[in-house]
Amino acid sequence: MHAEIAGLPVLPGQAAIKPYAINANADAAAADAVEPSWFNDIYLLAPVGYFVLSFDTTILQMNVVGADQLGIPRTNPDRATLRQFVAPRFHDDFDRFVRRALNSAQPEQCNLQMLRGRDKQGFPVSLRASADSSGQALRVVLEPAEGRLPALEHSEERFRRIVHHAEEGIWEIDAAARTSFVNPKLAQMLGYSIEEMLEQPLVAFMDEEGRIILERNIARRQQGQAIRHEFKFIRKDGAELWATLVTNPIFDGEGGYRGALALVSDITDSRASAELIWQQANFDTLTALPNRHMFQDRLNQELKKARREGLLLALLFIDLDGFKAVNDTLGHAQGDALLVEVARRIGRCVRNSDTVARLGGDEFIVILPGLERVDGSDRIAQSMLTLLGRPFALDGAQPSISASIGIALYPADAGGADELLHAADQAMYAAKQSGRNRYSYYTQDLQLAAQARQQATLDLRAALAQQQFELHYQPIVNLRGGKIERAEALLRWRHPQRGLLAPAEFLPFAEAGGMMLEIGDWVFRQAAQQARRWQDELGKGFQVSINQSSAQLRGDTAVYVDWLRYAAELGLSPRSIVLEITEGVLMDTSRAAERLRDLREMGLQVALDNFGTGYSSLSHLKHFGIDLLKLDRSFIQHLANDSGDLAMCEALIVMAHKLGLRVVAEGVETVAQSGLLAMAGCDYAQGYAFAGALPAPELAALAQRGLQLLH
Repeated sequence: MHAEIAGLPVLPGQAAIKPYAINANADAAAADAVEPSWFNDIYLLAPVGYFVLSFDTTILQMNVVGADQLGIPRTNPDRATLRQFVAPRFHDDFDRFVRRALNSAQPEQCNLQMLRGRDKQGFPVSLRASADSSGQALRVVLEPAEGRLPALEHSEERFRRIVHHAEEGIWEIDAAARTSFVNPKLAQMLGYSIEEMLEQPLVAFMDEEGRIILERNIARRQQGQAIRHEFKFIRKDGAELWATLVTNPIFDGEGGYRGALALVSDITDSRASAELIWQQANFDTLTALPNRHMFQDRLNQELKKARREGLLLALLFIDLDGFKAVNDTLGHAQGDALLVEVARRIGRCVRNSDTVARLGGDEFIVILPGLERVDGSDRIAQSMLTLLGRPFALDGAQPSISASIGIALYPADAGGADELLHAADQAMYAAKQSGRNRYSYYTQDLQLAAQARQQATLDLRAALAQQQFELHYQPIVNLRGGKIERAEALLRWRHPQRGLLAPAEFLPFAEAGGMMLEIGDWVFRQAAQQARRWQDELGKGFQVSINQSSAQLRGDTAVYVDWLRYAAELGLSPRSIVLEITEGVLMDTSRAAERLRDLREMGLQVALDNFGTGYSSLSHLKHFGIDLLKLDRSFIQHLANDSGDLAMCEALIVMAHKLGLRVVAEGVETVAQSGLLAMAGCDYAQGYAFAGALPAPELAALAQRGLQLLH
């Protein structure tokens, strides 16, 4: 029923297989590290007890029959030793037997009595043992010494019971790969009866792909190789069954190939889960495009091919223009639908060999390998701009967007994946800066500009840490009495080399470097301290305005809560601070209305700056909870008695008052302008007619001295 390896029984056909190595030490603590080779699964069905022991005879591995013989779990959770199951009077014989086996090149044999579990009756056995080829363990076979015929009958009955009740399928095929035996579990797995499967060729249960793999593996089995492979079988009902086959060849006494025996495990569910996990890890769930992870892998592979074959490669970095406005106004569901259509349109512009991926948000990337010309990506980029510029047909709306595309080339612009992506990103940024709805190639100048932006960000962080920022204040005058009752805080940077810088010279770098929240927090605290001092000096109602960017308005509400806590520590009323926002900020965030309502509930006031130059309407003013309306200077600069601008100002002032808003006129430069605005009912004015931006002490002195201009 079995052949022998170094005196130990094994299944037929395993003579060509080397014993597996066990990574264990002599001490029992190493037992946890033992991991037998996969072909040891066949030993589970051996009709005799099979054990792998450490040098102190701790049972590291045993088969089903061995566990049944000793009456213990096969995993041996209590780390039992084989010696403890030897009858005490045979301990000396067992110890000598173990020493001989460990030090002999030939298998050793010993007859003694074993105890099963707590049973003290004992039963005679024959032990055969030899050292493992690794020299780190002992391999032992245990057979009851009850006579050859009874032992054989008992062994065969146990083997039959194991085979028919096994939780894994058992499949035996003959030399022609026809089914000679299956157990009930395997028949159940495939949905057939045992009789239906017998004599059927193995390929009858596979699709074409599986047949090709099987033919290759049969050839390897005939060469004496044990194989583990995953196959897809077709069940009787047509459903797919994925299974792992651990297969061992069977040879006759003369070494001729007689077939194979396989243990079959159903892995359909685990494979489906693994495929789902792989899909989620590598593909974007919304557009089904490769995600950043898969893109990186594809780019690395394409770059290797380009290096090997001397080919050109282009990387297109695509960022959508105006997508956020669509997402905010139409909602996220419509925004998602637009992104899906964007992915489809980009895909129409490229070849089957190209890769389109979504990096996240509204950013897409395209790999164009195997280009023959440096400018080969021009046509593709232009077709993308054309398609993406067409209106999108969404439910109840037809929004339009555009795209900014950056192009970087291998090997001209970069040699590595990260560097190439960085170059394409810089080129995309340049396209946006140049007006959007266009593509731009990477150049060395872009690299220098990027380095300049990076250095500017570092300088800004140093400026914040070294207190190089200052606040200057432009007075806001009450037109009824000519008194300075408010001031707008304006940020300045006293640069160590360049002198005093206006916001336009550095705030764009702050926004690009993600520093607006930090700088905004500093501005608020400085302005709050100054407002507290001015209320003591100039009157309790004095207010200070600070400008808010869209990035700040989108930030965490906790920032504003912290500001109010700080104001309370100063003894400052929340109404003392006015947050100035532009019309663009109103349209730039879907949470603007909610956030502004939150701020008003906190007691902060909100002013809408530069009104009249954007897209907001008077209905927005009430909807967003605005307190002050600041007329843009474009209405003021040509103000005269008979001008249309005066009529426009009068109309806006009347409507604003009807809505309960106060009006501030910006850019007032002459006494005549201030007089006309006062007659039109405007509440406040600011501009060079009164003063420009002043350091805090100068504004305080001006306010205390009083404005002579208006008297």
